[in-house]
Amino acid sequence: MSTLRIGLILLMQETDTFNPVPTTLSDFTSFGLLEGDDVLRHVDATGPIAGYLDAVAASEENVETVPIIRANAQSGGRLTRSTLDDLCARITTRLSDAGPLDGLMVMLHGAACAEGIDDLEGHVLREIRSVVGATPVALMLDHHANVTQEMMELSDLVMGFRTQPHDPFETGRDLTRIALSHWRGRCTPMKAWRKIPLITHQEQFLTSSGPMKTWFDAAREIEKQPRVLTASTFPMQPWLDVEQGGWTAMVFTDGDQPLAERLADELAQTAWNLRHEFMKLENVPPDDAVRSADASGERTVLLSDTGDSVLGGSTGDSTVILSAVLRVTPKHRALIPVTDPTASVALAALPVGSVHELRVGGWSSSFFEPVAVKGTVRAVSRGYVDLPGLPQGGVDAGTVVAFDIGVAMLLVSERPGVGGIHPDAYRHLGIEPADYKMVVVKTASNFQYMRQISTRFLRVATPGPTQSDVASLPWSRLPRPIFPLDDVKNWRS
Repeated sequence: MSTLRIGLILLMQETDTFNPVPTTLSDFTSFGLLEGDDVLRHVDATGPIAGYLDAVAASEENVETVPIIRANAQSGGRLTRSTLDDLCARITTRLSDAGPLDGLMVMLHGAACAEGIDDLEGHVLREIRSVVGATPVALMLDHHANVTQEMMELSDLVMGFRTQPHDPFETGRDLTRIALSHWRGRCTPMKAWRKIPLITHQEQFLTSSGPMKTWFDAAREIEKQPRVLTASTFPMQPWLDVEQGGWTAMVFTDGDQPLAERLADELAQTAWNLRHEFMKLENVPPDDAVRSADASGERTVLLSDTGDSVLGGSTGDSTVILSAVLRVTPKHRALIPVTDPTASVALAALPVGSVHELRVGGWSSSFFEPVAVKGTVRAVSRGYVDLPGLPQGGVDAGTVVAFDIGVAMLLVSERPGVGGIHPDAYRHLGIEPADYKMVVVKTASNFQYMRQISTRFLRVATPGPTQSDVASLPWSRLPRPIFPLDDVKNWRS
């Protein structure tokens, strides 16, 4: 059997266009920007590249993997144009040097933007095509992707994550299985996709229950039908103000275009029928959340800072829940992460045990205000921290300081890192999050890393670049009409 030469590309960043802080090349290097053979020397066991390699090994196909790049960055603002140009140059140069390929496995987020470019993934695919021509491309996307016309035209097979929290290993594995069949000429993917004029907040995004489970389960049922290769559901992350924004339903069949068209219609209609269910809110005001957590019989309660989700692209400098804790003065202590590059460096310059007063947070935008606090420097760290279970394996949040203000322990970091969602972000500083009654996590859905600490969480109604109140965000580019911003009767309109 002839050898398949498969190029491997991973480039992932999730953009929040309401975050004014740009993403630069340093944001990629802090997560580990790898090229060439280094990509396969440093493979996270739970990531999509590991899934790809697992499928290749299980297939017993003769495959030569040609690693091009692995570039991950924390969610954030639009990439600077120079950053995008740099990454594209790395990709095209290595593709040119790679020689003839039989296929490409391309792993992108799907909801990334750059300065002046709404569709970063379409731009990257166009750059790839400029080198490889008509070589078949299998495209893996985060299911919060905003699928565009260019992304679909420039790829031959597409699959999105199937769960939230995400399943990157499984998606990489399953897409590779189908792609291998395609690359060997054993199947002919036919695509149909539907754009749905719909955005919703994040609070119903978990796929374990509720309307999102119903929609994603419908896709899994479609995949059981004969001649169906894959079905994907894309509830676009709701902080992306772009020209082609909206949800997507997608179906690939083996050589049956009418079947793909019919099933894509059905999948889109299912989402539309559930649109009001997706808009149900579960959050509570900040002061009420603090009081409820303080009075809870649980040892530890997670307080979800919905408006400042760093994994959704926010800045991490919200002081809304911190201010509520200072107002309420609960009986029990809270653990609160705050991104502040100026404060973290200033505190790190002091000896451990020093008492200091300063203002923290609220530096990035009009969403948040800085808060004056007085406390004691308890610990300082710098550089990369291993965070087992994360797709990238760890993060470099820069200078990080544990600052004890009495009613709360602040984790003041130079960069957002993971927004305090992983216990080891604290433990490497000698802080045990299970010792705190309230742990603020800068996410609305990624609670899985804290399960060993607590299974109870409260979503807090906080403002910010990732707030649940999507209707009040300053939209300007999103296609209109769109639900729930407008009165839309039929998704086909």
